[in-house]
This record gives sequence, C-alpha cells and structure tokens, in this order.
Amino acid sequence: MTTNTTTQQENRPLAGTVALVAGATRGAGRAIAVQLGAAGATVYVTGRTTRDRVSEVGRATETVEDTADLVTAAGGRGVAVPTDHLVPDRVRALVARIDAEQGRLDVLVNSCWGGDHLLVPTWNAKMWDIDLDTGLHMLDLGVRTHAITSSIALPLLVRHPGGLVVEMTDGTAEYNKRFREQFYFDLAKTAPLRMAFGLAHDLEDVGGTAVALTPGFLRSEEMLDHFGVREENWRDACAREPHFAIAESPVYVGRAVAALAADPDRHRWNGQSLNSGQLAREYGFTDADGSRPDAWGYFRDVVHGGKDGSADDYR
Repeated sequence: MTTNTTTQQENRPLAGTVALVAGATRGAGRAIAVQLGAAGATVYVTGRTTRDRVSEVGRATETVEDTADLVTAAGGRGVAVPTDHLVPDRVRALVARIDAEQGRLDVLVNSCWGGDHLLVPTWNAKMWDIDLDTGLHMLDLGVRTHAITSSIALPLLVRHPGGLVVEMTDGTAEYNKRFREQFYFDLAKTAPLRMAFGLAHDLEDVGGTAVALTPGFLRSEEMLDHFGVREENWRDACAREPHFAIAESPVYVGRAVAALAADPDRHRWNGQSLNSGQLAREYGFTDADGSRPDAWGYFRDVVHGGKDGSADDYR
C-alpha cells in the first residue's frame, strides 16, 4: 500500500490541486493547463474562443473546450469556462463557480494575451505611428486582464496558505532591459514582471508565492502557421529564420509550471523572473523532444553578445 501510494504521488503530484489557467485556448496557456492535468490537477481553463464563438484573434480551430478535453485526456480534470477577462463580472462569475465547486484555488496562471494580430502590423513602428486605440488595446489584453483576474481570484487563492501565482510574459527581467521592438508590446510584456514582484510582496505574509515566467522562442500554433510548418517538420522554418533553431514547444513551459506547482519549496522563487530553460535545469524535465533549450541564454550570448556558437550549443 505504501509503495502504491508513493508511486501515485510521484505520478500525480498535483492530485487534489485546483488550478485556474486564464487564457488557455492555445499556446503556452493550453500547454500549461494540460501539463497541470497530467500531474493530476483539476484545471479550470478560460478563453474567448469556443466551439460556438471565435474571438478577435480569429483562430476558430483552437477552443477552450478542446483545451479542457486535453486536460482530462492527460489525466486531470479539465473544466472549460468561456470568459472574457476584460469583463470583471465574467471573472467574478468564474471565481464564484470555482469556489462553489471546489472551495479553494491553489494555482492561478495569468496567461491572457491574444494580441499578436495587433502587434504584427506595427512591429518596429514608432510609438506615434501606431494607432492609439490599437496600442491601448494591447495593454488591455496583456496587462488589464491580468490585474482584473488577480484582484478577483486572489481572495480565494489566499484562503489556504501555499498558493501559487504565475504571471506569464515574454522575456526575462534581464532580457527585457532591452527595448522590446515596439512601445506597447514593451509595456505589455514588462508589466507582468513587475506584477509578479508586487504580488510576491503582498503574498509574503499569507504564505503565497508569485513568479513571472516566460517561455523561450515558442513554437505555438500561431508561430508554426506563421512559418508554414507543423510541429513534425518545424526545423524546415530555420532556412527562413535561423534563430528558430532554438525554438521550444509549448510543452516545455507547461512542464515548468507543473514542476513549480509540485515543489513544496517553491517559495524560494518568490518575486523572481523565471524562464522555462532555467527551470528545466533546476527540476530535470525536458522539452517534448528530449532536449533542454536555453533560448534566453542563446539570445544573450550569441545573438546580442557576439559569442561564437549555435543554437545546438544551447539545447
């Protein structure tokens, strides 16, 4: 019995854990939800694209219901709750449902974004050449959604000590000292770093932990489509973009969040900026292909630092 129980705890370390992944329709959010489910968690997954309605992103084949099904198939329990995180009353209804059904929330992942369709036409444009409404909407999608969700969900999360908040972003604190190519994108992806820092301060005396987390060069569904490849032949895109050789699948950052959530000593990371490659080295997991890419090290040393090396040296 002891052996069976130990094996179950090792295979399903998050059994009994309740998680909310806000923005789980696709990309990193979807993979995080699935990997939390694979570790045994009950995962509430939200997004704006459903089987009946497509969000402004315009990707009808990726739905919040599909993500919930993937969580359940992975071994957890996926619960789809279509939610626009810019509407506080919708978020209040979501959190009230989690409270009514579970009575607790252990992990909150703020992964809302969905702004790439606004970013691409304005990449490298001067701030004053970007339509103001477009720029402010990027901040709504990448910053306001996170603040609304945390404000409403944290009273439930702090009801029990040990809660974990993960602020998803693009870029580490070190890397984002550089200008991130476009004014509003820079703000949208730097703000979650500071959000994690502030939430870490507020959670300190109630036993909670907050971190910022970034994947590396992410092979999301949208990025694969951009390069005209699939996961099976993703390296074909390196002919067009050589730095894509350091790309990682969404599974990698999903495993990073699952490892954090299962770590009883995770509070040592409180307030820090983390990345998937860093946590892979710490916890020993790999990407789906068995590699362990360190994208931010590659960009720091080779792309911007002029060091002689290749992506293979950082996998």
